[in-house]
Amino acid sequence: MTISTPLTPKEIVDKLDEYIIGQHDAKRFVAVALRNRWRRQQVEPPLCDEIAPKNIIMIGPTGVGKTEIARRLANLAQSPFLKVEASKFTEVGYVGRDVESMIRDLTELAVNMVKKEAREKVEQKADKLAEERILDLLLPPLPSTAKNADSGDDLSQIAESAPDSTREKFRQMLHEGKLDEKIVEMNVEKPQQMPMVEVFSNTGMEDVGSSMKDMFGKIFPKKNQRRKLKVSEALKIIHQEEAEKLIEMDKVTELAIQRTEQSGIVFLDEIDKIASRQGVSQSGEISREGVQRDLLPIVEGSNVTTKYGMVRTDHILFIASGAFHLCKPSDLVPELQGRFPIRVELDALGKEEFFRILTEPQNALVKQYIALIGTEGIELDFADEAIREIAKIAAEVNERTENIGARRLHTIMERMLEELSFAAPDMEDKSFFVTADYVREHLSEVAEDEDLSRYIL
Repeated sequence: MTISTPLTPKEIVDKLDEYIIGQHDAKRFVAVALRNRWRRQQVEPPLCDEIAPKNIIMIGPTGVGKTEIARRLANLAQSPFLKVEASKFTEVGYVGRDVESMIRDLTELAVNMVKKEAREKVEQKADKLAEERILDLLLPPLPSTAKNADSGDDLSQIAESAPDSTREKFRQMLHEGKLDEKIVEMNVEKPQQMPMVEVFSNTGMEDVGSSMKDMFGKIFPKKNQRRKLKVSEALKIIHQEEAEKLIEMDKVTELAIQRTEQSGIVFLDEIDKIASRQGVSQSGEISREGVQRDLLPIVEGSNVTTKYGMVRTDHILFIASGAFHLCKPSDLVPELQGRFPIRVELDALGKEEFFRILTEPQNALVKQYIALIGTEGIELDFADEAIREIAKIAAEVNERTENIGARRLHTIMERMLEELSFAAPDMEDKSFFVTADYVREHLSEVAEDEDLSRYIL
């Protein structure tokens, strides 16, 4: 299995540049790691099996783009991608999520991804089959066969009972939407009521719940109920049923496991939260180290049991990130450090970066607010000096209080435009121009008062 039309590292960086300002080193390392997935798959076995992924740790304060890089990478990867917070896991034997659950979640994502691709391939055929079944419902068979019209008999026999010309007229009306409001009666699968079962387990409860649901779904037979539906609603239900029948789940599962093993990516956020701080002795430190010990075999390569079968983790790429304010990467257990050979430090952001973040990306905050206020019929515009003033205030507040990076821009923009957002539906003037004076008028008092800015901005 190979990744189709893979992006080059330069193309990946260019794509990330559309949404993320700065952090060039981090983008380059991530781009090379992603490209290496494709490169390894071009190497002949058995050497390709020996090439391990070069896992990455991104180090930097909050709000500098670590998570955003991972989120945008998910759209470029064309492979199963899972973002999890390391702090959510607990050591085996404690109540909470075990580290293996991330591989089960990644496999589930891969199955859904492959199933979606398989569904797209059978859409046309499912459309035709659904159309024929609807026509069979609209053109009742002869009385002798009417009672078996929707009970699984050969639909071709039913169709023959209606004149071809009438059937084609109905088909044309169906295509034109003239039959959408017509009522038909059909069998619809009744939602199953699962029995209440209390489960005691050390593993994550959501994993147990999912397994129990699948098990009972196989034990208890599916029940149908007779319902009257509009043709437009019935067509959707029948289309879904026909598409499900056409999808070969065995092949989907096989491909999904292969895709997980060969090109899966896990983004471990807040990995610094499970690092044991040197010189500190607390009960929590033991638990943190336990999570690291449990994480180690997953990162090194092991077999994980999922409801779809065994999944090997040898070639899954792990990208970790953390602020590392109270600790450092060397506080992780040595074995785990060795499994993350690439470390890249992200730069703190200043007012110049904030100005670019506000204006350059495709999803820039300024563009977002212009679009939001525009829904009220008001043309919102910003002076360059106003945007620079916003960036300046954000940088100053970050310096005086906690540095939360670009996230500060969200609170400042919301605070500054709160009055406009509230009054917008009732405004008679359909244009609004934000100047530097307007920014200072609405933010200077809060920005200059450290206590106020700490709690408001």
